[in-house]
Amino acid sequence: MPLFDVFKKKLKEDKSSFRPSPFKKGSEKEEKVVEKKPLPPKQNKKILGEAYKVLKSPHVTEKASDLVGQNQYVFKVWEGSNKKEVKRAVEDVFGVEVVSVRVVNIPKKKIRIGRTEGTKSGYKKAIVKIRKDQKIEILPR
Repeated sequence: MPLFDVFKKKLKEDKSSFRPSPFKKGSEKEEKVVEKKPLPPKQNKKILGEAYKVLKSPHVTEKASDLVGQNQYVFKVWEGSNKKEVKRAVEDVFGVEVVSVRVVNIPKKKIRIGRTEGTKSGYKKAIVKIRKDQKIEILPR
């Protein structure tokens, strides 16, 4: 049917790009050799607009302020975020180089006020260590 021949790709016959197949001995058919192009280097996506999906807020406590002396900063993060996402978000938002990330899940706790019982919700926090010569200004002075 000549109608379906419209959709088939037609190969240009170039004798320099054809070679006989090593698997088909004795056959006169020739196959086209396709060279693969190298992939471009992988670039990290900036998630500056999506950092709010990872970072909630800085976690400001006495213990967290002591860690600032060791170039470690503490952030509350969303439950579904992981170390790689936290690292990318901190690097994009604050413009620093992150050395390591540690993640801690704080469980919910039972509380009681008089006869009323309830729970204090848990959260996830990330302790981010940055390079020695860099700083993050969390609380403006």
